[in-house]
Amino acid sequence: MATYTYRAKTNSGETITGVLTAESQQAVLRMLDDRALFPISVTEGSQTARAVLTGGRKRLKLRVVATLYSQLADLLRAGVPVLRALDVLARQASNPLLAEILRDVHNDVSGGEPLADAMAKHPNAFNELAIAMVRAGEQGGFLEDVLMRISIFTEKQDELRNKLIGSMIYPCILLFAGVTVVTFLMVFVVPKIRNFLDKVEKPWVTTALFGACDFLRDSGVYVLGAAVVLLVVLVPLVRTEQGQRWMDRLKLTMPVMGTIVTMVAICRFCRILGTMLHNGVPILQALKISKDSAGNIILAEEIDKATENVQRGEMLATRLASSGLFPADIVDMIAVAEESNNLETVLVQIADSNEARTARQIDLGVRLLEPLMLMVMASLVLVIAVALLVPILKISAVRH
Repeated sequence: MATYTYRAKTNSGETITGVLTAESQQAVLRMLDDRALFPISVTEGSQTARAVLTGGRKRLKLRVVATLYSQLADLLRAGVPVLRALDVLARQASNPLLAEILRDVHNDVSGGEPLADAMAKHPNAFNELAIAMVRAGEQGGFLEDVLMRISIFTEKQDELRNKLIGSMIYPCILLFAGVTVVTFLMVFVVPKIRNFLDKVEKPWVTTALFGACDFLRDSGVYVLGAAVVLLVVLVPLVRTEQGQRWMDRLKLTMPVMGTIVTMVAICRFCRILGTMLHNGVPILQALKISKDSAGNIILAEEIDKATENVQRGEMLATRLASSGLFPADIVDMIAVAEESNNLETVLVQIADSNEARTARQIDLGVRLLEPLMLMVMASLVLVIAVALLVPILKISAVRH
């Protein structure tokens, strides 16, 4: 059963809205007809799940989803049946969107659907990785353990994202302030001083500054318009499969940032694969599920090729090494773990150690970004000041 929002007219011509739960959109139309209502629109999901501005589906915050996984795992571990646990969580949920999603999941599970399939109908709350792990947990009989591990993983992901966003606030403020100051100087200050310097011999830096002001005055609007058009064209392209592939390849090959992005994806893959192997999922099934956890199409394709090698009886580390994406030390650790039959433990250790190292690199990069931006801003202001002061000093020298 799914939730549908409808707008309809009564016999008197009044427009009303409401929410109905039905198996399909056709069933909703039949129910409206039975009530003598003339439907205007019927959309899946309630208005609670719709964003006000875009009309698209709202997304649940990672913190809310992590708490849900943890609470559901605790209830299941305490022996509460899945249906009752979902009903309890739906009734006590303070988030209206979460309560609605849980009611939909409860209705689907009570109708005989697996929990993973019911969750898959709500991509705004549950990602593909969580759904794949829940499906494996249902099949393997360790659902509560999987839910707890998803909760921990989601909390770490939310913590890392919040930390990154918090660290970038100050650099963004600096960037905005710097662009504002330089633009103000170039548009308002420099042209006024320029009138006094036109007949004076000017150094190359002053000539370059005046040229930049002319370009900003004459072509600035066109450049801004071209940038907006380019953005409007590129965003839909990036969302295509080929565009996403190009972006994922760019992320892996970028200087400095490419290494960090690659390590984050590898750590995520190693943690999920190790967790699934620890919970008894066969390695082929675990590899097929965990490849999507990397969050990168290029890396997922290499892992898929490694899965085919393992299926033929070859070592996992061999294919990972030939991909060129996995660092040599990680490949060596995986190779030794395969030989000693201790792969699940080593994979989690790889994730723990490299996640901590990557987090330190991100911290260091953000800390270096602040003074670097200050230096760039100071350099730009210094260049403008020198370009204006040198001709003025020449005039003063001539007069004296």
